[in-house]
Parts: sequence; structure tokens; C-alpha cells
Amino acid sequence: MTFLHSHTIEIISQIVIGSVWLFHGLYSKILNGIPRHQLIVGRILGERFAGFGTKIIGSLEILLGLWAFTGLARVECAAVQTLAIVGMNTLEIILARELLISAIGMVILNLSFLAVIWNWALLAAKP
Repeated sequence: MTFLHSHTIEIISQIVIGSVWLFHGLYSKILNGIPRHQLIVGRILGERFAGFGTKIIGSLEILLGLWAFTGLARVECAAVQTLAIVGMNTLEIILARELLISAIGMVILNLSFLAVIWNWALLAAKP
């Protein structure tokens, strides 16, 4: 077993993945720790729905984080995370690009995150 396919990497990946979703769901969105997230949601859903929409998205992100922490149905979990990230990134780039710090930076960071997610998900399928 190589280091990249070790049980330690699986556990670290699972903790990192769950923590990223938990942080952004709870701190960034529900607690409005990064107000720019609500501005982006307002741009996409309309200002009237910005606060409520941001809290709903944050709640769903927390659920994704909790799902990752369980380690159950990893491939399905990774697929849902992929859809969420690609969907959010696409909407943000098309409808709220000027509110992003760096669209290309966000895409690179999220592609790296997805690589970690899929490595973790596919490790479960290997003996």
C-alpha cells in the first residue's frame, strides 16, 4: 500500500473534506463570517432572498460535511459534492464574477479540492 492509498490519508482526507464544508456552511454562510458569500447569493437569487438563501445553502453545505464525516456512500457523496461545486462555481462566474476575488483562483482551488474528494471516494473501492 502506497502512502497516497494509506488509511491515514483516507482519514485525513475525510476530516479535511468534512471540515471545509462545515466551515463554509456554518461560518461563511450561516454566521455571515464572510459577508461576500451573501452578496454573491443575493446577486444570483435576488437581494430579497439573499439572507434566507445563504442560510439554506449553508445548511446544505453543513449536511454535505456531515455526510463526508460519516464516510458512507463515498462515491455518491463525491458526486453530490462535484455537482454542488460545479453548479455554484458556474453560477458565480456567470452572474457574480465581479464579486469574486479571483474566478480562475476559485476554479483551481475547487479542482484541487475535487481531486482530494475523488481520491478519498475511490479509496473506499480499493481493497
